[in-house]
Amino acid sequence: MSRNALAALCLAATTAVVLTGCSGGDSDKADSSNKAGTPSASSASPAAETKEPFAGLSAGEIADKAFEATTGARSVRVKGDMQDDATGGPLTIDLALDKRGDCAGTLSADGGKTDLIKTGDTVYMRYDEAFLRAQMKGEPEEDVDAAVDMLAGTWTTSAEDSEASEIGDLCDLDTLLGEDADTAGGTSSATRGGTTTVGGSPALALQEKDGKESATLYVATEGEPYVLRLDNQSADDAGSLLFSDYDKPVAAQKPEGEILDLDNLG
Repeated sequence: MSRNALAALCLAATTAVVLTGCSGGDSDKADSSNKAGTPSASSASPAAETKEPFAGLSAGEIADKAFEATTGARSVRVKGDMQDDATGGPLTIDLALDKRGDCAGTLSADGGKTDLIKTGDTVYMRYDEAFLRAQMKGEPEEDVDAAVDMLAGTWTTSAEDSEASEIGDLCDLDTLLGEDADTAGGTSSATRGGTTTVGGSPALALQEKDGKESATLYVATEGEPYVLRLDNQSADDAGSLLFSDYDKPVAAQKPEGEILDLDNLG
């Protein structure tokens, strides 16, 4: 699976969830130090700089190793900014997810935020007023006001939501990070870039360009070859995702207090 395919998968999965109104748990909002930006230059010693990372491997083979390591992790946290196709504005995500399909985090857009917790097969969502009004822009005012009165600040769940599978995809590590990575077979058209650091970890940049589509994948060069960052520079789907907190527990538990079951509203 190439970098561009992974970029498209990440962005499409996130957009699909926004279109259905789903969002993240209790994680802190991504701070400016973890948002899209230029990775810092490597400060490795001269001795380290002479050692080529992943010596003897092509960029495609390195990408395959990165997808295999990343999808094999027990859990990961994904943070970043991208375009929200539902509103046309920027979207910020911050989600922790694990191999069991559990996840918790937030989606933020247009000054609003919605929380998401998925544990087992059950998805819980909690929207604030700003997020609801932004997502329902253009709807009759009385419908928007009614939705805000009923839903804002309240945890909700629905077992019959036809879009639940799309929400589940967002919380599935294999799907989010390379559902068909095993078919890549080292044939990725990626090329090697330079070395750098991402979040303090040494990384190798892999670059890919296909017509107007362009993206960069940053792979850890120490320890497991995890994906550390994915930048999609394509004009229509520009965005950047950071991957961290590998193998750390995901705090996905059923919310306390009132939970509104949307299936019982008639």
